[in-house]
Amino acid sequence: MNPFEVKMAEFIQAEMQTGTAHDFQHVLRVVKSARMLCAKEQAIMEVVLPAAWLHDCLTLAKDHPQRSLSSTLAADKAIEFLAKIGYPNEYFEAIHHAIIAHSFSANITPQTIEACIVQDADRLDALGAIGVARCIQVSAQLKQNLYCPDDPFCQQREPNDRLYTLDHFYKKLLHIAKSMCTDSGRLEGMKRNDFMYVFIRQLNKEIAPNKCTE
Repeated sequence: MNPFEVKMAEFIQAEMQTGTAHDFQHVLRVVKSARMLCAKEQAIMEVVLPAAWLHDCLTLAKDHPQRSLSSTLAADKAIEFLAKIGYPNEYFEAIHHAIIAHSFSANITPQTIEACIVQDADRLDALGAIGVARCIQVSAQLKQNLYCPDDPFCQQREPNDRLYTLDHFYKKLLHIAKSMCTDSGRLEGMKRNDFMYVFIRQLNKEIAPNKCTE
């Protein structure tokens, strides 16, 4: 890491409010994905990396009344920090926008390729093996049941991810890949989706009722 990134890593570890699925390891994975997507999309790394490092420097709980403002507050805090460490200010506006636009709850359309990359990188972390693990982490904390015993795979009902872990796959996770902003993000997202479908098929085999044979 360059000296600026070292300072960003130290700052995010000190400032972020660690949650079950939003910890420093999440940030490291988002930075890794953002770096990869940035190279493939030939975007401005000086914008993408700070936004990826600092996108969760301030977070509000999911049930907080101002949850939709969380990414804006994080963006403001990030720019204040970057100014203090002498980061080139010509990138500030683009970094600020990329952090704001990364959030689901903010519902802001990214206007730059760099913002698209940061959004895609963050959403990739909800997919694949790590996505399955994080989903189970959060649902365990919320004390949800793993699946609905009468219809585990939402074949005859609308998914309710407030009650069942597996429903969150059908409510949100399996739709993320198609919503990716970049071609590179969409391709990687579909690869990770494939694993999630493998997981679902295996789960189906393991929980399907036994059929007695004579």
